[in-house]
Amino acid sequence: MAVRLAITAAVALLLAGPAWGQGSARVAALQTALVAQGTYDGAIDGMNGPATRAAVRRFQRRVGLAADGVVGRKTRLALGRYGKHGIGSRVLHRGAYGWDVTALQFELAWHGFPSWEFDGIFGPRVDAAVRGFQEWAGLPADGQAGRDTWRALRRPPSSCPIRLGWPLHGAIDSPFGPRWNRFHEGLDIDAPEGARVGASRKGRVIFAGPNDGFGNLVILAHTRGVTTYYAHLSRILVIVDQRLGEGDTLGRVGHTGDATGPHLHFEVRLRGASLDPLPALD
Repeated sequence: MAVRLAITAAVALLLAGPAWGQGSARVAALQTALVAQGTYDGAIDGMNGPATRAAVRRFQRRVGLAADGVVGRKTRLALGRYGKHGIGSRVLHRGAYGWDVTALQFELAWHGFPSWEFDGIFGPRVDAAVRGFQEWAGLPADGQAGRDTWRALRRPPSSCPIRLGWPLHGAIDSPFGPRWNRFHEGLDIDAPEGARVGASRKGRVIFAGPNDGFGNLVILAHTRGVTTYYAHLSRILVIVDQRLGEGDTLGRVGHTGDATGPHLHFEVRLRGASLDPLPALD
């Protein structure tokens, strides 16, 4: 009981509601449970908007509860396996599932360590994300998400410590943050096929070539542990170890990899953790 109370106290602030402009982990857990029940088909974004409230009422009517939109004890029980286990009520590890696992996935994603889909299942991807975050935060990377891990997740997500320039000019088609049932780790910048892509800051090329869903990818290393990613390129115009100045051409816009149309996927990482690029861009 003492351990349970300690973990719960450590995450009390985390559960109070939206922080740092992100949604609530508790609401994200609710949305995932409603998806599993077939009453919600929106984004897992942690925002308690009209679509989420309507989905709660639909679910309540379906299971014979008063459709008041309030997620109380009876509604949580009716949600089944995805409504079990309050956030912070136990130490999480591989093989766990439930409400608290989704909350963990949501917080890890905002701190730069997404684990693919928000599904409430602590599988290999979540295990890797937990260990990555723990190492990044200076904790023992044991894959056990307990009090110290939750305490570290209470801290605001990191921001880029250096200024960056735009790699090209265009509208943002998809921002950093939740996108349907996953997490988008960068910015998608709309641009025509073949448009010039420039280095966002002076740096050294540490990768230049095809890379799975990224398609043709260039990665630059900058100062203070920052790296920038330029994905889905049609052409790569640099080589590994080449040094670039800010604005120097590194490739051309394309739609290689998992892209459905021409655009630039641009990411910023700090010691491996994905950051929202927008605050650092001029």
